[in-house]
Amino acid sequence: MTKDIYSRGAEFQKFQVLKTNRNKRHRYGEFFAEGVRNINQALENGWQIVSFLFAQDRPLSGWAQGLLSSVKTQQNYRLAPGLLDELSGKGDSSELLAIVKMRPGGPELLPRPQNPLWVLFDRPSNRGNLGTLLRSCDGLGADGLLLTGHGVDLYDPEVITASMGSFFRVPAFQVETRQAAAFIEEMRGLYPGFQTVGTTAHRESPLFGQDLRGPLLFLLGNETDGLSYAFKQSCDVLCTIPMTESSSASSFNVACAGTVLLYEAARQRAGQRT
Repeated sequence: MTKDIYSRGAEFQKFQVLKTNRNKRHRYGEFFAEGVRNINQALENGWQIVSFLFAQDRPLSGWAQGLLSSVKTQQNYRLAPGLLDELSGKGDSSELLAIVKMRPGGPELLPRPQNPLWVLFDRPSNRGNLGTLLRSCDGLGADGLLLTGHGVDLYDPEVITASMGSFFRVPAFQVETRQAAAFIEEMRGLYPGFQTVGTTAHRESPLFGQDLRGPLLFLLGNETDGLSYAFKQSCDVLCTIPMTESSSASSFNVACAGTVLLYEAARQRAGQRT
């Protein structure tokens, strides 16, 4: 079923708050996805599409027409000229926007394979960094991501876009600090040799000297303040990514640091399989 929207009335205003208002986004339990890769990944990974939005005055590709005819939604919307552009996060608007149902849950829903690799991001403050980290978790085989503290909304449209589709593949949950602490203690009991590895810009144990082949949780801190005291205390080791002696940089951007950590873990684990 498709409904035409001709004005900025109540339904259009709902679309706007899903894009811009964190609290109302979570109240509705819905969020925006834009772009071919994101929408395809949402569908491939079993996310529920509530609605598709498209413009009245633009021809649709075969891909878009195929989704409109084959994907079961609650209600699709055909928007008057200009309205889709107001909702799009791109200079050149996508032909389809999707409203997707959130997936509730917490640490109990993280996959628990034989040799897990998880990431915890404490109080992320930058949408692009969070999206990039999701992409790195996907590309380098992390089994899930936990977000703690007051920070960027996991379901912010900029996070979804920056993840380039990886958002829909990586199990990720926003949790309270006490939930994360309980998860860590549970994993210590469940996995012999389970290790928590935090990061710091100060000269601590070099990353490349760490054995990352066993059950593991990386802890990444806020871009400005680093890990909270409580999470630092829960780390078995605080490690540093060594910079070259001639470098003026004292540390990496947190998304870059997370990627380096995950790559080193993936490298060591690949060697373990040979």
